[in-house]
Amino acid sequence: MNKVCVLGLGYIGLPTATVLASHGFEVVGVDSNGRVAEIINRGEIHIEEPGLLEAAQAVVQSGKLRAATEPVPADAFIIAVPTPMDSNGQADMSCVLQAAKALLPHLRPGNLILLESTSPPGTSRDLLKPFFEEAGFTLGKDLYLAYCPERVLPGKILKELIENDRVIGGMDPESTEKARSLYARFVQGQLLSTTATTAEVVKLMENTYRDVNIALANETALLCETLGVDYWEMARCANHHPRVHLHSPGPGVGGHCIAVDPWFLIQTSPETTPMMQEARRRNDSMPRVVAEKALAMTAAIDKPRIAILGLAYKADVDDLRESPALKVVEILEQSGVELRLCDPFVSPERYPVQPLEACLQDSDLILLLTDHRAFKSFPPAEAARSMRSLKVFDTRNALSHEEWTEAGFEVCCLGVG
Repeated sequence: MNKVCVLGLGYIGLPTATVLASHGFEVVGVDSNGRVAEIINRGEIHIEEPGLLEAAQAVVQSGKLRAATEPVPADAFIIAVPTPMDSNGQADMSCVLQAAKALLPHLRPGNLILLESTSPPGTSRDLLKPFFEEAGFTLGKDLYLAYCPERVLPGKILKELIENDRVIGGMDPESTEKARSLYARFVQGQLLSTTATTAEVVKLMENTYRDVNIALANETALLCETLGVDYWEMARCANHHPRVHLHSPGPGVGGHCIAVDPWFLIQTSPETTPMMQEARRRNDSMPRVVAEKALAMTAAIDKPRIAILGLAYKADVDDLRESPALKVVEILEQSGVELRLCDPFVSPERYPVQPLEACLQDSDLILLLTDHRAFKSFPPAEAARSMRSLKVFDTRNALSHEEWTEAGFEVCCLGVG
């Protein structure tokens, strides 16, 4: 296999196409958005990810990667399109099905199809397998199908695409081996062979595990507040137990994975997943908890101004998908308080953000929602000179509370009673 067609050039598809091209494959990346294809073919990128611009430029200039709006014949096809939730809380698989339909005119005997998009259990077996069989293909003989989920962290995608272990779930043993041979060309981690449906559940459970444990952390943080205990100190001590790893609480859970993937499991069997559902409710409740605490801290101030620090769902990325910070902003806007927004990774064209200094000017409360490095290193004395009232609500335990207190601030931290 020498030529790969990657369908979907978003946060996963473009880095994957770039890594494949840098390891000798001839790659055609496909995106229905013609503007995205134009940007990539100019040697530029439309998303933020450390190291991606330089890597993409190199493979575009070498001719190993080009972008198009339609698939082309290839040896292997990777489907990395979005799978959002629809209005009924079900997985919307329309983009996956559209991608499969777009492949039909270009398939030939011996082709390998890899689904990387996060999908409900049974997608490969119940959606894609019948689709390709109805088109006249015999899986495992003249067409090979496998589910191989991405397992990368935004901010470290290029590194983790290569170094992380990979789960290879074929619809049959022949498909598994075909998929292993492709990933073996660039993956340094272990290649773990299993069935397609098992691989689908693996992907969802990895994120559901984190969601449930974050929900436990959030619930315990609120308990600690009522008990007059510092959650962060308690967790530091508890995590010295060799079989305990308490997660960090925060204003909620964001990103396309952790906030969404549990629902793909829940939808398959609501009656057997009450813990997963409760975890989702707990984490979804946190933006309102945070907003109400911020309003309480400014209740005595006439026409308060709140400086929101951070809109992305995690530190040092530009990803706003399912970000709890946006939900906090929405709730505060509905309350009528004046907000000023700052996120160094988000452009003003995407959201009405300001530079940090302008955001703090004459504000009454700093509400830190994303622990970007730029916020953690900002001098509290400089903030004190700009603000009208000196209050900080740190939802990530990211700041040096002693330094901010010495600068005259009233400091509140989520989880500290």
